[in-house]
Amino acid sequence: MEPIQHSLKKWMRGHKQFQQRLQKTKEDVLKSEEILKLLEKHPSLTESDLEKNLIKLYEYQSQSKQCEKCPTREQCINILPGYAPRVEVHQSEIKLAYDKCPRQRKQEQEESQKSLVKSLYMPKEILEANLERLDYNDPDRGKAIEKTVHYIESLDDVLPGKGMYFHGPFGVGKTYFLGAIANELSKKNIPSMIIYMPEFVREIKASIKDDSMNEKIEAFKNAPVLMLDDIGAESQSAWFRDEVLGSILQFRMMERLPVFFTSNYSLEELEQVMMTSSRGDVEQVKAKRITERIRQLSEIVPVEGKNRRG
Repeated sequence: MEPIQHSLKKWMRGHKQFQQRLQKTKEDVLKSEEILKLLEKHPSLTESDLEKNLIKLYEYQSQSKQCEKCPTREQCINILPGYAPRVEVHQSEIKLAYDKCPRQRKQEQEESQKSLVKSLYMPKEILEANLERLDYNDPDRGKAIEKTVHYIESLDDVLPGKGMYFHGPFGVGKTYFLGAIANELSKKNIPSMIIYMPEFVREIKASIKDDSMNEKIEAFKNAPVLMLDDIGAESQSAWFRDEVLGSILQFRMMERLPVFFTSNYSLEELEQVMMTSSRGDVEQVKAKRITERIRQLSEIVPVEGKNRRG
């Protein structure tokens, strides 16, 4: 019998401690500022109602409402990470509902914005570019920065029909401007597509085999904002220049859809580059047709400064 009596005393002692802890928790919950405010708002709630809903009240009181108890979104203390409890009172019944917390909403908004920036073969650094990280102390880049900031600040419900043609020496950060603009556009829920031109040529050539070329060209034609990075660096055929690039630029010019470009060449130099196809054919008129479309689609913006890749 001794072991049974010992176990019984131990249980009673533990049960008493449990009851004490429960009473202390109940007092702490009911005296908390959040629950007192709830009672002020719903004075019809009786002590019996509170007793029946004590677990829900504890659940509500112990969690973070505006991320105030959570160091970060990843370290959220709530039962449903990223969601904050809200009390709903229906007569004597208390219910808990959960809404997205401020950090969860911000995280989802950022993910949604990132999804608006589609790219082909662009480095992560460019995809994460922003206006704040542009070098405002470099006087050689001042004009380009001024025009970029002005473009973003002047955006309204109607997207301008013109983009920008950033040109300058190798490594001065022309592509970074594209990434910064794309991310600023995404904050305004405007999708953009960034394409690295040498890879774009290879992509189109490869798509001939699987019959996806027309589908891809249509996507480039109809993207709300198209960005062509390093135009003139690609080794291209007359067919690509006229039937692919020319077709895309012509469509976007007619539809007043903006295109942004970067190039190591000025527009005049680019025309010289595009005159000669990969086969060695010289076609000045067709090259000029491309550069005239670029001129119609974008504002010329020179970018100077030191080589940032060196």
